[in-house]
Formats: sequence, C-alpha cells, structure tokens
Amino acid sequence: MGVLMSKKHQVEKVQKCTSVVSAFQQGLKERAPSTTNQGEGSGEGREGPTEASPPPNPEEKEEAEHGEADSKAGPSGTSQQAAAPAPAPTRDECKVNQEAWNRLRDGKGVEPEDLDKTGHQLTPPAFVRPKRDANDDQPMEIALGQREQPVNDEMCEVCEVWTADDLFPCRTCTRVFHDGCLSEMGYLRTELLQEMRETAHTATGWSCYYCDNVNLLLTEEEMYSLMETFKQCKIIPESCLVSDELLQFRHFVSKQLFEKDLSDEQEEEVLAQFAALDPEKRGQIEWSDFLYHESLGVLRKFRTENSLVRLLSAKERDHVRSVFMGLDLDKDGVVTGAETRWAQQSWFQKLSKESHSCNVSISHVGPISDSSPASSSSERSTQKDEKRPVSWDDFLRESAIYILAARPNSSAMHIRLPL
Repeated sequence: MGVLMSKKHQVEKVQKCTSVVSAFQQGLKERAPSTTNQGEGSGEGREGPTEASPPPNPEEKEEAEHGEADSKAGPSGTSQQAAAPAPAPTRDECKVNQEAWNRLRDGKGVEPEDLDKTGHQLTPPAFVRPKRDANDDQPMEIALGQREQPVNDEMCEVCEVWTADDLFPCRTCTRVFHDGCLSEMGYLRTELLQEMRETAHTATGWSCYYCDNVNLLLTEEEMYSLMETFKQCKIIPESCLVSDELLQFRHFVSKQLFEKDLSDEQEEEVLAQFAALDPEKRGQIEWSDFLYHESLGVLRKFRTENSLVRLLSAKERDHVRSVFMGLDLDKDGVVTGAETRWAQQSWFQKLSKESHSCNVSISHVGPISDSSPASSSSERSTQKDEKRPVSWDDFLRESAIYILAARPNSSAMHIRLPL
C-alpha cells in the first residue's frame, strides 16, 4: 500500500512539473514567438512527428526581416523602400571611392587597371610631394647665354640596367626607361607604349609618369585644399566629366571664393576651356585632364612667378633659352609682348611625327592653329601689350606656368591664356 501511494505521489509530481513546463513554454511563446518556434521545433522533433517544424521557418525568416525593416523604417509602411539598396554594394562602392581618394592624396592620380593584376613583379614608386623652401619666392638667377645641357641618365629608372639604344628618355627630366619596365609596372597601356616609342626620340618628346602628372607639383597643403573642394562639390575621383558638371563645379568655386555665380561671359570661358580639354570632341573630359587643369589653377593661385620658375627642369630652361634667342633676332636681350604671347601659345602645339625641330623649339612647337582658344585670345590682345618690351627674366617668369602646363602627354590644353 505504501508503494502504491509513493508511485501515485511520483505521478502527481510529474504531472505538476509537466504543467509548470507547459505554462512556462506558453509564456515564452507569447513573449517571443520566433524563439518559441525554434524551441518547440527542436523539442517536438525528438518527441515525434505530430507537429512538423519546417513550416514555421519561412515565417520566422519573414518576421525577422520585417522586424528589422520596421525598426529602420518605422510604422510608415516604407520598409520595402528602406531595404531596397543593398548594403554590400554600398560598402564596396565606398571602399572603391576611398581608395581613389587615397591614390589622389598620394599623388598617383589615375591608377591604371593593370596595377591590380598579380602578374606584375615590379613595384610602382612611392611619390613624395614637395615642400616649399624659405626662399621659394625669391628670384632665381638663370643666365641667358649659359646653356645647361643636362645629360640623360645612363640606366633605366626602374630596373637600373643600361641597354643603350633601348632606353627611352623623358623630355622634361633626365630619367630614361625601358618600355618593358613601364609595361611591367602597368603605368602605360599598349597604345600609350606605342606612342612613347614613336615620340620619345623626336622633337616632340615624351614625358615620363613623374613629369606627366603635374598634380605631383602640389604640396600636401595645396593638395588637401584641392581635395576638400572636390569633396564639397561631390566630384567623384577618376571619373569623366561632362560640360554641365564642369560648369557646376566652377559655379561652386566662384561662390566659395567670390560669393557669386559665374557671369555669362565666365560661363562661356568655362565652356571654351572644356573644349580645350576635349580636343577629340567626345563630349567629356578625362579625369587626368581635369585634375591637371585644377592643379595648375592651384599653382597659379598660391605660387608666385618666381616660385613657378623654380619648378622648371634644366631641360625646360634650355628649351626656353632656345625660344627666346630665336625670337631675339637683334640680340639685344629683349623681345616684344606679342612674341612672348606667341611663345606661350606654342608650348601647347603638338608636332607631327614627320616634323623636324627648328630654332624656335620647346616641347610642342609650331604655329598655333586658328581654331585654338588661345588663338582668339591672341587676337584680342591690345596693341600696347604687343609692343611691350620683355626682358629674358620677365619672359621666363611670365612663361613658367605655360611651360609646366605643356608637360602632360595628353593632347588637351590644360591652361588657357588670359583674355
């Protein structure tokens, strides 16, 4: 009898525990449906297949997704619109843009796609932006009659190997390169390599990747100022610009500097500059051309003419001597304002491959075309300025910015003469 009573007592205990557990599970189900579904599904799977667990899973996912969307979008019913943009592409896009900004900050400008390939064994050089010296704005003594005649390096800048005629010189500095080394680093595409081979040993010449990128002339502070302007105007680095985007950018800069919009004449000037940056009439300008144009604008704004003269290389100074001496026919050390303007225009005129060098020669030499924007500027120059005497020192200072603007290999005109 005692045994029967103990068994009965145990059964009652089990029933009470079962009821307590059921009540506890019911409370959990009411408070957190998704958690209860998971618990019941796993528990019922062990007890038997009376209630299958798979059906709650899709509902559970939908409830979780709607719950996350509702928490972001609120009760307005716009959860689908809020969840429309995929987060992963956005993060990738931000990463790509950040990498582009880093390349711009580090002075690399446009990063060729070839550099992303693992097949290249050569490492691109790390660019170091210049720092201005204390005497940067002081005049620099450059004698007219003393030619510097710089000699090109004997070994390739990349691999430091000498192979005589297989080396291609830069027209601006004394560096020389193997075409294979440039290709291995990914700095030049196939068509640009072919252009380098055809022009490096001619009067037209070819600028290496150091000298071609005039953005590298900016200091850290100047580059930071330019990047902030780009970011405020929402300019996307390494992207092409159409005329409307260039106009919008110039309007923004005008408001920042002068607190007013561009006038109609200034808008026409911007469109004329756009045409100069788009010589092939494709309706858009390359990022590198836009970057070079704005970089030269920063140099023009923050540097004195004496400071710009200090940026000229020995080869460029020798070229300028040849131009001045070719214009100074009476050898009195003075040329006219009209001759100075013509020389400034001639910096940007590309020579054809069949052309030969002449006495008046610097990088891109030849008569300016009638369709060039600089040509129309020359026609509007006053008679007084045309007869203005210009000494060798003044000629060098006034021409420095145009000589720097002639460095890029692009056929675009990166700076225009003042009206």
